[in-house]
Amino acid sequence: MAKTFDTTPEELKYLLASIANREVALPDFQRDFVWEPRATEELIESICRNFPAGSLLRIRNTGGFYFVPREFAGAPALNGHKPAYLILDGQQRLTSLYQAFYGAGAHRYYVDLQGLLDQKDLEDCVFYLRQNEGKKRYGTLKQQAEALVFPLDLLFGSSGGFEDWLDNVLDERPEHGGDRRALKQDLRTLQKTWLQNVQEYQFPMVTLSANTSAEAVCTIFETLNRTGVKLSVFDLLAARFWPKDVRLRDRWKAAWIAHPSLGVWDVDPYYALQIVALLASPRAPSCKRGDVLQMKVEAVEAEWDSAVGGLARAVEILQHQCGVRVPQWLPYNTMLVPGAAALATAANVSGPTVGAVRAKFERWFWCSVFGQTYENAPNAQSMKDFGQLRQWFAGGAPPDSVASFSFDPSVLRDTTFRQRAVYRGIIALTQRNGARDFHTGQTITASLMESAKIDDHHFFPAAYLAGARPDVLPTLRDSVLNRTLIGRQTNLQIGKRAPSDYLTDIRDALGEGTLDQILTSHFIPEGPESPVWTDDFDSFLADRQTRIAAAIDSVTS
Repeated sequence: MAKTFDTTPEELKYLLASIANREVALPDFQRDFVWEPRATEELIESICRNFPAGSLLRIRNTGGFYFVPREFAGAPALNGHKPAYLILDGQQRLTSLYQAFYGAGAHRYYVDLQGLLDQKDLEDCVFYLRQNEGKKRYGTLKQQAEALVFPLDLLFGSSGGFEDWLDNVLDERPEHGGDRRALKQDLRTLQKTWLQNVQEYQFPMVTLSANTSAEAVCTIFETLNRTGVKLSVFDLLAARFWPKDVRLRDRWKAAWIAHPSLGVWDVDPYYALQIVALLASPRAPSCKRGDVLQMKVEAVEAEWDSAVGGLARAVEILQHQCGVRVPQWLPYNTMLVPGAAALATAANVSGPTVGAVRAKFERWFWCSVFGQTYENAPNAQSMKDFGQLRQWFAGGAPPDSVASFSFDPSVLRDTTFRQRAVYRGIIALTQRNGARDFHTGQTITASLMESAKIDDHHFFPAAYLAGARPDVLPTLRDSVLNRTLIGRQTNLQIGKRAPSDYLTDIRDALGEGTLDQILTSHFIPEGPESPVWTDDFDSFLADRQTRIAAAIDSVTS
């Protein structure tokens, strides 16, 4: 039997240059680039350490080939150019590395050489910034020289690399004579220790024969998926449906344009396929992976628009009515599927019924979160909820998760981030309550969360409790009752201080009335009699538990 593939080492430098030269591209059915910048940062750190980062898979792009090529995200447009190879596995890694080392995409990546000189760990010295912020802080050679920060997009390409950058930076530095020579030697040592690994890094490359059929490529995708490579059901169906002229990737791009909320949340397109599966089989609905994989093209053609519309409405209700401003605070991702599918069946309602359906969806959401109905067997729960929600939206009885809901507020004392659903639910409930920023007094929005780096933090700082109340157990210290949304700058100012101490600064800056409004928005007791002013941790927990329990009762009744 003829050999169907061969394996060779390929230099990273050569692969990235080939992407820039349009000699390496992607088949058009591949999903879009989805990696978060932190994942790219971790990959760069791994390569700097010369650790293995997996193999790559490509196929020769011969004449009359059946996959239409497209360029990597951030790379020059093909504009009719025919690439020599198409990458079948490794898109996310190569795209992230191309953008990092060629200065493309929304983020820029750097190495803090001064930090390395100060003996800091590599993971503390490789970092990223948004493009505009990077340009503001390190956009000039003078700024780079002052901080000794090396932009990684200078490592390859026509810029002259590290050596040219080093000579130019030293001209901007105040050192002379022996100090200059010593600094140059130290920086060259860092280059040899870390950056040279990047310049010489090689990926194992598996190259499929040009005679490999489209069916065989799909089978290889499925095999890779079973052996742990991150290839989704959406990828597999995109490949299977391609010969039938159903371009799932194009459909998903169009959905993002028609419904911007899907793009803002970076919703997984697999959810749309699961919703299609539910809508296509109303008598015996199923959204299990195997059923989705067996889905016919006709189901997508018939139900795609309804599924996408329902998904967009679900996201919008979660954002605006349920306080889930950003997807990281969605208690169960799997809840999107049945909720959106049920909304799709109610797409034609009008008048006050529209508001009634949205209110029912919201109540179902909160009952499911605090009832933890999706903690186990989420697919089975999805199928059950879809049928019951659809009937409820049409005027029938409420779902079991709503009709039989009960909640014991005492569990809040033991709820930490490990109990993800209830914990995230409380954070979302706080945002629904109009949570305000402790630094500015503004209502917390998705954009403010990003710009002010707002995240969940301790209200009574852990370090303060360790000294003042060593008897407090870690579970109670980290309870959701002692956590709320606080911006990075405020959290740094809080440090190890008692609430009565740091809240005094906030009151002096914003005024007592504004501070009381901020505290109330976080379900925290306000006013001069509040236990926060006497640093009474036990009374604080009891009061906040009562307030949050009342809020839960309000949204689930």
